[in-house]
Amino acid sequence: MDKMVNLPVYLDNNATTPCDPRVADAIWPFFTRYFGNAGSRDHAYGWEALAAVDIAREQLAGLINAHPHEIVFTSGATESVNLALKGVLEAYRSKGNHIITVATEHKAVLDTCAHLEKNGARISYLPVDQHGLVDPNLVAASIEPATVLICVMHANNETGVLQPVEAIGQLAKDRNVLFFCDAVQSVGKTPVDVQALNADLLSISAHKMYGPKGIGALFVRRRDPRVSLMAQMDGGAQEKGRRSGTLNVPGIVGLGKAAALALQEMETDRTRTAALMQKLEKALQQQAGAVVNGSLQHRLSHVSNCRFEGISSSSLIAAIGKEIAVSTGSACTSGTTEPSHVLLAMGLTEAAARSSIRFSAGRFTTEAEIDHVIEVLLRAINTIRKQEQGQPITAHS
Repeated sequence: MDKMVNLPVYLDNNATTPCDPRVADAIWPFFTRYFGNAGSRDHAYGWEALAAVDIAREQLAGLINAHPHEIVFTSGATESVNLALKGVLEAYRSKGNHIITVATEHKAVLDTCAHLEKNGARISYLPVDQHGLVDPNLVAASIEPATVLICVMHANNETGVLQPVEAIGQLAKDRNVLFFCDAVQSVGKTPVDVQALNADLLSISAHKMYGPKGIGALFVRRRDPRVSLMAQMDGGAQEKGRRSGTLNVPGIVGLGKAAALALQEMETDRTRTAALMQKLEKALQQQAGAVVNGSLQHRLSHVSNCRFEGISSSSLIAAIGKEIAVSTGSACTSGTTEPSHVLLAMGLTEAAARSSIRFSAGRFTTEAEIDHVIEVLLRAINTIRKQEQGQPITAHS
């Protein structure tokens, strides 16, 4: 690893963010000096570990306006999603077996729903418009007596589009249906208030907000209403019986520190990354004819999903790969030959979906890097288009 030099500019922060050095510094002592098991209540090592977990629980709760007792630590977003969907369906089986979700959800949600369908659940997959937005009225019309859960993500991982989750949360509350919001891409990047959202469950991942991988959380409302969950892992009483297993104390400390930093620096990060993305988009639109996929008004400031008509995204990524790290979409589907299910659901053709690239800036992205990205992209696009037209390629193409 020490020999790695001249790494490409990193614009794939929706896939994962680098661990903030301040987070890494907070974590390290819990691998060495404070290595105790938070479940060991009979000596100082366990007490120290438990105290650190309690602090992290408060830090994360503070970021989303929750109570610390409503935070359940998990191994990451995928486990949080599984616990929410499966745990609610099993706990409320006597009420019904119907879940409402959206066609553009993350694969963690869609694949879990597919599993539940095989076991007798009924899932309504709602469409989105050309901007990637679901209509709250359609959500309301889909509710039936057997509906136990509405599941809508806050920010889409591929386009950055922000769904109208406040309206959906309110209608869910009015209709006495639980609301689960996958907020993995939004927590730490834009304000998320579980009270304002009327969220009953909400998933979080540390490595999307400059924390370590392998740790996440699920917010579970404790009153108005008190949400019941059927545990999906047996073997202990950790997390009030909702998630068994020895607590990942270093990871939890890292998630807590990342949450505290996000609370302090979110607005600064948002303003800066918005300016960087605006600069990138403007250059690509004006000089390369790029078209932005998804809503321009309702999206995260640091994300831009652009399509380049007539150019294969795989060819473009191959051409720039040594200088720019980007992706066509979710890291979970990276390397597959299938076009993005998100873009197809928005009405794009397969050809248009296959010509799209996701750019996502982050806390450590610089303006100089964006300038370099623009230069490299424009050069590569020009070269590819000339090749397709059979024109000679010069040294300055």
